[in-house]
Amino acid sequence: MRIEELDDQRLISLTQKGNKQAFGVLVKRYMRRAYYVALGFVGSHEDALDLSQDAFVRAYRSIKRFELGKQFFTWYYQILRNLCFNLLRKRKKAIYSFSEIPETEFLRIHDDSEGRPDQNYERKELYASVWKAVQNLGELEKEIIVLREFQELSYQEIAEILKCPVGTVMSRLYYARKKLARELKDSL
Repeated sequence: MRIEELDDQRLISLTQKGNKQAFGVLVKRYMRRAYYVALGFVGSHEDALDLSQDAFVRAYRSIKRFELGKQFFTWYYQILRNLCFNLLRKRKKAIYSFSEIPETEFLRIHDDSEGRPDQNYERKELYASVWKAVQNLGELEKEIIVLREFQELSYQEIAEILKCPVGTVMSRLYYARKKLARELKDSL
């Protein structure tokens, strides 16, 4: 069996025994997801790359403390989340203009050969308004929106990541969506 085919638990066990290649497989497995989580928090391509890489470095340094049987990404997410929140606190509040919005999968405008240019422009404007509204949310509201809407995690997965009951996730999401709707109403 190739190392790339091993499950997370086996890879972590090997990493804890000093196998750097096993951790490299974990990084490859989760680097895209980590980048998009960080991007959802900080809104900057460069910062998201730096933060996700820094979180992997910190995870590697702390891997011996990882409890086998737990989910790797849930554990890693806590490291990444803390780094993102620390950066946001340092920046206080950052506002991104449309030209600074990174072209991400969840904001990408697909070239619709049958679509009219005015429709494509309106779609870009709508995406820009949504992105700006998300960036204007508080840290916890932004987090729950990013996890559910952009990462498309289930309520159960979000509950595990945030270490709270599913009902709390649903409640936080409800209020975050209401605030997002108010932000959008004010910007449109």
